[in-house]
Amino acid sequence: MANESEGWLDPIFDAVFSEIQQSGYFDKVNDWEPKGRPGRGITAGLWVDTMDPLSAASGLSATACNITFILRAYKNIANQLKPGVPALQDAIDRHMLKAMSNMARRFHGDFDFQDTIRNVDLLGYFGRALSIKAGYLEQDKVWYRTMDLIIPCIVNDVWPQVNQP
Repeated sequence: MANESEGWLDPIFDAVFSEIQQSGYFDKVNDWEPKGRPGRGITAGLWVDTMDPLSAASGLSATACNITFILRAYKNIANQLKPGVPALQDAIDRHMLKAMSNMARRFHGDFDFQDTIRNVDLLGYFGRALSIKAGYLEQDKVWYRTMDLIIPCIVNDVWPQVNQP
């Protein structure tokens, strides 16, 4: 129904966002996918990728779900591509990988966000595991090195399985 509250989502998003901010690895943290150039240093963007029901985790009265977040780290590589500066490009991957590994460590350390969710699906029991994928992205004619952290969050009893009047 249109008047049902989905307020249970806010604490989950806030918990993931807070962990990212507290890490200290990112110069800027957005709670959306940037549509323009990210800032200087390493910028982080957080958004929801999928939200799927989980039959294996659901009961007879309510459906559980997997809310998968993507944390993307961006670093401008344009200045690093100048001739005679190869060491800086090597440092980008090392620095970004440390940031993303630290985030994975944080989600292992508090995998239920202090009882906000059932757990982060660390090893992929219900599908995609907590994982990191590197790549490149061109945005506004500027190339960025990116690393995505997939954060699958398992949540119990999200939607009641009863008829509403």
